[in-house]
Amino acid sequence: MQHKTLIKVRGYHLDIYQHVNNARYLEFLEEARWGYLEDSGDIEWFAKHGLAWVIVNININYRVAATMGQTLEVFTRFSKIGSKSAVVSQEVRIAGSDAVAADAQVTFVCLDQKTGKAVPIEGELRERLTQHLSE
Repeated sequence: MQHKTLIKVRGYHLDIYQHVNNARYLEFLEEARWGYLEDSGDIEWFAKHGLAWVIVNININYRVAATMGQTLEVFTRFSKIGSKSAVVSQEVRIAGSDAVAADAQVTFVCLDQKTGKAVPIEGELRERLTQHLSE
């Protein structure tokens, strides 16, 4: 499943150069991941199973500057599920153009909220995450 989140660039997103500050893209990506989790029903599923996503690595590439007033389309999809972690691929496009402002690979683990430890991605958890690859 590929999910799309729309974000309007506001003045407070900008830096002294009048384009979106690099740190704001991390917030945009997080907002889009939350939207994905809400729309897929995963927030409830993870809460019911006492699990949480924990980001362990983000690799981001900044491509084209976004400026105030533009609308950004953040596309989010699962790209890899391993035995201990999974990767979500995200791309930030400037709406109405082919321009890609940024893209990122976000690696997360699933944390057992009672023990505070990462759990292996197997069984029901693996089935839940794997369904996102084929949608």
